[in-house]
Amino acid sequence: MSQPVIRYAFDQAPAVGDATEIFPGLLWARLGLPMALDHINVWISRSDQQSVIIDTGINTRTSKETWQTLFSKYVAPRTLAKVVATHLHPDHVGLAGWLTREHDCELYMTRSEYLLCRTLCFDSSLEIPEEALAFYRAAGITEEQLKLYSSMYGGFGRAVTPLPQSYRRLQEGDTLDLCDETWTILVGNGHSPEHACLFNAERNVLISGDQILPRISSIIAVWPTEPEADPLGDWLQSCRRFAHDVAADTLVLPSHGLPFYGAPARLRQLIDHHESSLEQLFARCSTPQRAIDVFDVLFHSAIDDSNRVMAVGETMAHFNHLRHQGRIERERIDGVDWYHSR
Repeated sequence: MSQPVIRYAFDQAPAVGDATEIFPGLLWARLGLPMALDHINVWISRSDQQSVIIDTGINTRTSKETWQTLFSKYVAPRTLAKVVATHLHPDHVGLAGWLTREHDCELYMTRSEYLLCRTLCFDSSLEIPEEALAFYRAAGITEEQLKLYSSMYGGFGRAVTPLPQSYRRLQEGDTLDLCDETWTILVGNGHSPEHACLFNAERNVLISGDQILPRISSIIAVWPTEPEADPLGDWLQSCRRFAHDVAADTLVLPSHGLPFYGAPARLRQLIDHHESSLEQLFARCSTPQRAIDVFDVLFHSAIDDSNRVMAVGETMAHFNHLRHQGRIERERIDGVDWYHSR
């Protein structure tokens, strides 16, 4: 019988509004999300003098109410000193602006994540750009489906409270003092541009954000803002580096799912998954394919109006990586892109 890839450190998550102690001074709490992925794990570092929050949840009234409950139970008044956002996605940074304003404290992020988040929030208030429509037309999306996409445009900005006008930059190798504990910043790429993980060497604990998840694979997608990007290449490189640098006995605290041990094996599993998908996609491209033609190669669940845009982004990440490897070519015909092997 094969051994399990990972070993969970806890049998269950804390109930919403409650917290579980990871070690003295670090608490694990969970907020709900209004989507299929229905939760995010957040972390509260605390001492007698100060408190720090790592990741914040999405901008909803329910999330704010949950934080108010958590503060009443676990955070001493007027002690919140820092809010750390691992990356720019709304479930991680959505309430960072609200928290920093309410508690007059500072936001810590990597530069790429902070600046891109502000850009996307600003863009959300504008009309949908023609470049975005052209991007999805090229993937084979119909005009009727584009109307639905257009009607939902701006959702990113609504899910994120306005960020503060200044922040404190995190970089690879930085050390960050959180309530008498020293954490080192480890940066990953691919899921987002400059994703910050936090490693406590003394405790052998890694707050991994979405860089290492125990059960699901993080979204690796190409978006209209950078249509020629190769995020999958960045992701595979990051996974290989983390698999080398993070030990099997390190306690990994992910943003979704339960804390676990076994990061190297889990990362190798993720690498194998994407490499297998790339080979299957390359085989399909023996005849010309559009993005919408190959969903069955990459996804086990049905693609519909609720997830089509995400599916296009992930498909394009795989196409772009094969193109960067020189294995397939792209030909645009009447505004639609067709991919075929060389």
